[in-house]
Parts: sequence; C-alpha cells; structure tokens
Amino acid sequence: MQLQLVTGDITGMICESVDAIVNAANSTLLGGAGVDGAIHRAGGGAILRECRELRRTTYPDGLPAGDAVATTAGRLGCRWVIHTVGPVHDPAIDRSATLRSCYLRSLAVADRVGAGAVAFPLISAGAYGWPKDDAVLQALTAVRAADTAVERVVLVLYDQATFTLAQEVLAAHPVG
Repeated sequence: MQLQLVTGDITGMICESVDAIVNAANSTLLGGAGVDGAIHRAGGGAILRECRELRRTTYPDGLPAGDAVATTAGRLGCRWVIHTVGPVHDPAIDRSATLRSCYLRSLAVADRVGAGAVAFPLISAGAYGWPKDDAVLQALTAVRAADTAVERVVLVLYDQATFTLAQEVLAAHPVG
C-alpha cells in the first residue's frame, strides 16, 4: 500500500483523486464542527439523508467510537464518505486501540465498497484533543497493520505545522 501525506482541505483538494474520504464524525452522524461539518456542507443534503436513515435503522444510539460506516459522497468529487467516530483523548485512559480501530474499520468499509484509494483526516486530533504526534503515530500503526485491498492511503493534514510534524513521525516510523 502506498501512503501519501498532503496538506490542505480534505473536502476540496483531495476528493478528485480518491474513491472515498473519511469523516471524523461524531456519534450522531448528523454533522458538527471541524472536518465533520465541512464534509456535510460540501457534500450536501444527500449525506445527511443517508446518515439520518442509518440512525433510524442501524445505529439508533449513534455510531460507536472506533466503528465506521459508508454513505454517498453527495456533491463531493469522490464516491463515498466513510464516517468514523474517534475517541476523546484522556491522558488517564489509554484509548489508542479505539483510535487505531477508526483507521482499521474505515479501511474494512473501504474494502466492502471497493475503494482503492482513501483519504483520512488526522482523527481525534482536533476538538477531541488527541496530541497530534501520537495521532499520527496511531494512524501509521493502524495503516501498517491493516489487512486491506486499498492501494493508496492519503493522510490529509490541515495545516503546514501538522504536515511537518507528520513527516517527522513518518521518518521516525516508516511504513514498510
């Protein structure tokens, strides 16, 4: 599998070159702030309609942290949005396995829908407070461990400082 680091807005810059983007969603699946809100705004009402149907049928209590589910991408340039709920960081509780599960379950969903290239944001590293260096390490660890047919994973870092940090973490822990 090829791993690529890029900087920018996952909703615009990358959609044209991947089959699916991953949404760092909240458990309601109904949109929110950050990446979640941006994806819902850019993709339009079709994503929200499918998310509401998922809440009505499959996930009445919300999508659990570490799990993932796919919907249409609406007006986005890719085919699917894979929604995953990251854990809130708590220095007193090790939730790193849940964070890695976000990547693993998202790649498993990508396999089910036939996505060959998937773009991820840095899950839990925004409002959920996960330290960015460890969030990158958890992403790399999960991608490295994934048994997937996905050929290309793109980790989209929102700003230059996070991109530089991700390059440093990748250099220290290269993906084979």
